[in-house]
Amino acid sequence: MLKQFGFLGVHAIIALSVPLLGIVAAWLLRPKKPYPLKKTTYECGMETIGDTWVQFKAQYYLFALIFVLFDVEAVFLFPWAVAYNKLTLFGLVEGILFVLILFAGLIYAWKRNALEWQ
Repeated sequence: MLKQFGFLGVHAIIALSVPLLGIVAAWLLRPKKPYPLKKTTYECGMETIGDTWVQFKAQYYLFALIFVLFDVEAVFLFPWAVAYNKLTLFGLVEGILFVLILFAGLIYAWKRNALEWQ
């Protein structure tokens, strides 16, 4: 049995050693000339003026998260819609259940005013 799966061990060793050898080679061959200019912050070529920590409203992130959620919904529903003629009753119920769960999430976000842009 060991002979049958020996190629997997060899493949695992090669698959782990190639990236590690690349990282070690890059570390050994990199230029090592530190000077103070390399350690300064680089933001569009200009030094920042004032406080650089700016707080954003969490509502922007919620809005983006809801957008991603419904964008992913479309990606998951596309194969279901393509194979709609071949679906059994179970597939139809699963698709409807998926849409109902996402619709419940939309209603929840709407009631919490997460879709209001202020």
